[in-house]
Amino acid sequence: MTPIKIDLLINSQWIIPIVPEDEILHNCALAVDKDRILGIFPQAEANQRFLARRVDHLDQHILMPGLINSHGHAAMSLLRGYADDLALEPWLQDHIWPAEKLFVSEQFVQDGTRLSIAEMIKTGTTCFADMYFFHDSIAEEVRNAGIRSQIGFTVLDFPTAFGKDADDYIHKGLAFRDLWNGHPLIKVACAPHAPYSVSNEALKKISTYANELDMPIHMHCHETANEVRESIERYGVKPLQRLNDLGILVPQTQLVHMTQITDDDIALLQEHQCHVMHCPESNLKLASGFCPISKLIDHGINVAIGTDSAASNNDLDLFSELKTASLLAKAVSGDPSSLNAHAALRMATINGAKALGWDEDIGSLEKGKYADMIAIKIDSVGQQPLYNAASQLVYTNSGPQVSHSWVAGKLLMEDRELRTINETNLIRTTKAWRIKIQAGA
Repeated sequence: MTPIKIDLLINSQWIIPIVPEDEILHNCALAVDKDRILGIFPQAEANQRFLARRVDHLDQHILMPGLINSHGHAAMSLLRGYADDLALEPWLQDHIWPAEKLFVSEQFVQDGTRLSIAEMIKTGTTCFADMYFFHDSIAEEVRNAGIRSQIGFTVLDFPTAFGKDADDYIHKGLAFRDLWNGHPLIKVACAPHAPYSVSNEALKKISTYANELDMPIHMHCHETANEVRESIERYGVKPLQRLNDLGILVPQTQLVHMTQITDDDIALLQEHQCHVMHCPESNLKLASGFCPISKLIDHGINVAIGTDSAASNNDLDLFSELKTASLLAKAVSGDPSSLNAHAALRMATINGAKALGWDEDIGSLEKGKYADMIAIKIDSVGQQPLYNAASQLVYTNSGPQVSHSWVAGKLLMEDRELRTINETNLIRTTKAWRIKIQAGA
């Protein structure tokens, strides 16, 4: 049989394809041609079947789909550590929003987004959902780096450096969508900031556009007990019920945090097939509360995972987030079997892809999907011995062990070296921002 010419063949000691669930393959090879996966085969068979332009031998590695960070504000990495150890409201109102008023610009967003993308690639993320301002600057950085992103255009009632009111944000966001819609690396979502910062009138408009354009809605919701209490005082209902009354709850709605929820709230999520974006470390750091993800999963609700921004986390290592999520789920539910290692990995891969409407193309190593993948080198002292590859990924320090990253078959990192971002220049630029922000604060 004449070997089939392909672009890439990766021989790996372990492969976790995510689909089928709970499967770990040993000594297999993954074949890629152009930007798509051809399949996974035993190594001996693959090396006879294919003639690859490039062959990688990853003998101490786990190969798996790239991680999907389902919520963040990438540009805010420039505010990492700027205002720590505060509750959400004073953190936002007394520190973050004033700093943003002083410093947010196209350049701030460009440089901060590049910093976040570099960190995410180096810790295993190949796709992220973002929510911020100056969306074209975000999109340019995504395209230049070769990573994948859902970019949400933020909507607020009050003015910022980017917009003057809700109508202005929506107008600019829809123009951004028209410009970037159909780009292979980018999806566009509408991202009303939160129920308490967007009016009924604006939310009704967003609902109309989301339905007419089949556009995702990405929104903070039920983040704190105070948010829920104030909504009841002001509107007579909880935030989620208000969103439902205004038509915001649709199957493409992505609700971030959801730490304060009851059985009635869960019933609304079920009815409208909404997705929940869980950000455990940010929730813990801001003492916002605990999202009952085991209960959500038991009720058939899709739960993805995100880091939130580096300003409230303070890192973008999604493997670290997975460990925290798994341990927290066990403590909250009182069940040590809650959110086992494979379930946690699904949250950061296929669940994230489903939430972003990308599950036909990414989130698992299946034939026909884009070759969005990472390799993790399991050779450190703290990762020995290895009995179960999935457990090792979730419960040990895996982020810094990511060695390779591909998006659509293109190498973004090889042996820990970024291929599309200059780290030396990036660190120099970031230090200059720190000096500027400290001097102007």
